[in-house]
Amino acid sequence: MTDPVEAAVAEAFAAEWGQVVATLIRVTGDWDLAEDCAADAFAVAVDRWRRDGIPAKPGAWLTTTARNRATDLIRRQAVGAAKLRRSAVLARGHNKPDEPAEPDEVPDDRLRLIFTCCHPALPFDARVALTLRTLVGLTTAEIARAFLVPEPTMYQRLTRAKRKIREAGIPYRVPPAHLLADRLNAVLAVVYLLFNEGYAASAGAELVRQSLSAEAIRLARLLVRLLPEPEAQSLLALMLLHDARRSTRVDSAGAFVTLEQQDRSRWDVAEIAEGLRLLPATPGPYQLQAAIAACHATAASVGATDWPRIVGLYDDLLRFAASPVVRLNRAVAVAMADGLANGLALVEELAESGELAGYHLLPATRADLLRRQGSYALASKAYEEALALVSTDVERAYLQARLDELKL
Repeated sequence: MTDPVEAAVAEAFAAEWGQVVATLIRVTGDWDLAEDCAADAFAVAVDRWRRDGIPAKPGAWLTTTARNRATDLIRRQAVGAAKLRRSAVLARGHNKPDEPAEPDEVPDDRLRLIFTCCHPALPFDARVALTLRTLVGLTTAEIARAFLVPEPTMYQRLTRAKRKIREAGIPYRVPPAHLLADRLNAVLAVVYLLFNEGYAASAGAELVRQSLSAEAIRLARLLVRLLPEPEAQSLLALMLLHDARRSTRVDSAGAFVTLEQQDRSRWDVAEIAEGLRLLPATPGPYQLQAAIAACHATAASVGATDWPRIVGLYDDLLRFAASPVVRLNRAVAVAMADGLANGLALVEELAESGELAGYHLLPATRADLLRRQGSYALASKAYEEALALVSTDVERAYLQARLDELKL
């Protein structure tokens, strides 16, 4: 039987960790102290809530307990006038654990934390790691496992990011209005990378890492709640529409299942409905990608998919993001809408340009179109090229199986 107190603490951790850390960073200016005191507050909660009962407002209880702990530590460690003054400022907020924290702290502090973690002065991989550590509450070991790097490497990455924030004087704030659009795009890019690493891992034994995609969706929900901009809503819609297919992307043996072969009756209709409901009319990079995902999610089959509309949406997307990956995806849509030869011609153009050199999905796409066309010798060669580049075990097994079929 589940312990109700432990369940309440676990639920509070999922919901409140980011809030508690964000508030402590604001009042102390010390990221490590904030994380340590937040962790202490959750540890204390297990015994205290079992003794006194679960508080009506767990988040406020945890925030106040963590802040009181920070005050005590700073007082003990104070060796100079500056630290003593800092302690005095904190003392004004030294409340009883059952007193609520200021109600207007939570949204501003969590937004401050998101924008600071994703500041463009930080390396991109550090932004992702710092977001997972401070806002989501994953341990260094968990983040290291998620991105397939040694724990000491991830520890150094986090340490350098925090040092950079301190030494460069990166402000702990939501950007001013004239910078908000560009900075929001940086935040959304981090969240989407996190989702993609969970939905279609870039390396390792597993294709899908549900915990990472779930955390990305959770962060996107937070962003939409705190800053309901069209592109934030579009990103959440996009991720939900993709995530609806997650359970059908691999079979019971862990083998990759293509969109064409997926059991659409097992797609998550609630996620699809929410994604469609969230999708705004305002065009933008994430809105257009979500509209493409909606075409797939609402089609009865690959054959019944509105491929001409998808081609048009990719044309619109190229005006926002003229990337070779978008052009590759458009080439597949053209193949389905206007014939394999037309799609292959576009893929060949991309291959000749060298813009996607080393990207395994370029030869994999070419191989699939050639196989469908009946050009088996050329398809085999393309599958071999893709196999030399692919980095996930599941995709490697799928490509090898396709190649073996052609050799029979």
